[in-house]
Amino acid sequence: MSITPGGALAGLRVIDLTQMLAGPYCTMLLADQGADVVKIEPIEGDPTRHFGPFRADDKHHHFGGYFQSTNRNKKSIGLDLKSPEGKALLRRLVKDADVVVENFRAGVMDRLGIGYESLAAENPRLVYAAIRGFGDPRTGASPYVDRPAFDVVAQAMGGAMGITGPDAVTPMKIGPGIGDIFPAALSAFGIMAAVHHAQRTGQGQFVDVAMYDGILAMCERLVYQYSYTGKSPVPEGNQHPILCPFGVFPCKDGMVTIGCPRDSFWRELADAMGRPELASDPKFLTNNDRLAHASETVAIVEEWTRGLTKAEIAAALDGRVPFGPVNTAADIYADPHVAARQMLVEVEHPGSAKPVTIASTPIRMTATPGGVGRRAPMTGEDTDEVLAALGLGAGEIAELKARKVVA
Repeated sequence: MSITPGGALAGLRVIDLTQMLAGPYCTMLLADQGADVVKIEPIEGDPTRHFGPFRADDKHHHFGGYFQSTNRNKKSIGLDLKSPEGKALLRRLVKDADVVVENFRAGVMDRLGIGYESLAAENPRLVYAAIRGFGDPRTGASPYVDRPAFDVVAQAMGGAMGITGPDAVTPMKIGPGIGDIFPAALSAFGIMAAVHHAQRTGQGQFVDVAMYDGILAMCERLVYQYSYTGKSPVPEGNQHPILCPFGVFPCKDGMVTIGCPRDSFWRELADAMGRPELASDPKFLTNNDRLAHASETVAIVEEWTRGLTKAEIAAALDGRVPFGPVNTAADIYADPHVAARQMLVEVEHPGSAKPVTIASTPIRMTATPGGVGRRAPMTGEDTDEVLAALGLGAGEIAELKARKVVA
């Protein structure tokens, strides 16, 4: 049974062999919309269960915040995939599944004898998705295929770090794990496209997203900039290379963002700043004019924002010019938008007396809303249920647990 009943993906059966962030985030997106996601973990559990932070009163440490956030709505079964019995059980699970997702290095599943071709031979409609640092040879052999990769590597190689930073010579890592999360979202999209094809034709396929490729696609602007100008874009600080003004500005109690992607917004901003003459000044008339005088334009806006608080700037610009304060986590928790959109959700945390808060799904649907219906599972919490559904009896399951084939 789906843990998020009534979701748009109710009835979709997903076998999740992923660990760390990219793979679990992908399958989380599917689970949030009602897919029945069975997480296959090593007997000792997913290594990320040991990543914090942990609640002060949690003495059990079944998992920390890292695992809780991206493994909600899933079932868990511990399975030794190196044992013949473990592989046989995986095959039985996959035989009736719609999707398999894994993010091991290329060739790992093949060497275990449970790669795509082997599983698809028994389930031709299977959609098998892989998220790897540099892709899979099935769709294009990268010279880096054997390299391990994580978020920071994808950010660096895909171009994100090269256009992020305080100045032209200081690249910086972006705060969130976009090197994992954006490829994960692309993979979820690819999976659903392949599932749609499989439902129409009965033909499954291999879906491959390289983390490098995903970040390169996200940084599409640097590609066309280089093509059009012949120059490699560099870190641009808190302003924009094409739009002006468009960036971050200091104020009395922090920082705010202001963007004028259209000239009409600049006219509104000039009026709000008490400088209506700027709207007709030839130096600032159009975006390209302002870009040619970017330093002066930014300085004018900064002079205005420095003398005001976030609230005062909001009062002056709200509804007229794109604007937003630079929020801390505490600001986000207090924001009425976040409350109205129910973007923070409380879930149980085993071992802690109080619930914890995690980010909810931003994907909203009127008929099939989806959402967070259950905390992350403990290792093997659903093993009995999942194996019983395959027809195994209680004694047989107990014997497999005793031999550490399952957990």
